[in-house]
Amino acid sequence: MKDPGMYRKIDVLGRIVIPSEIRKSLNLVEGDQLDITLDEGRIILEPANNSCRLCGTRSDLKPFGDKSVCAGCRQALIAQEADAFIGTSGLAAVR
Repeated sequence: MKDPGMYRKIDVLGRIVIPSEIRKSLNLVEGDQLDITLDEGRIILEPANNSCRLCGTRSDLKPFGDKSVCAGCRQALIAQEADAFIGTSGLAAVR
């Protein structure tokens, strides 16, 4: 959404106000987290749940605890947890 009529000043603490029209269109409410990235001189703000917390992918997202992760990273986390469980439970010899 690019609207050349929307300008905001940065305050002394480096904050800006996101216009209510934009917040409403993205269903953003107080307390929501945003990903902040820099891309070729542009500051990009995106709702934090729009990308995998581990690899940044934006497809096939699923909740994992209080984070969103893609299916590939979720499987890797589950495998890592299983390996840790097997290694600490005395079942390592069975593998």
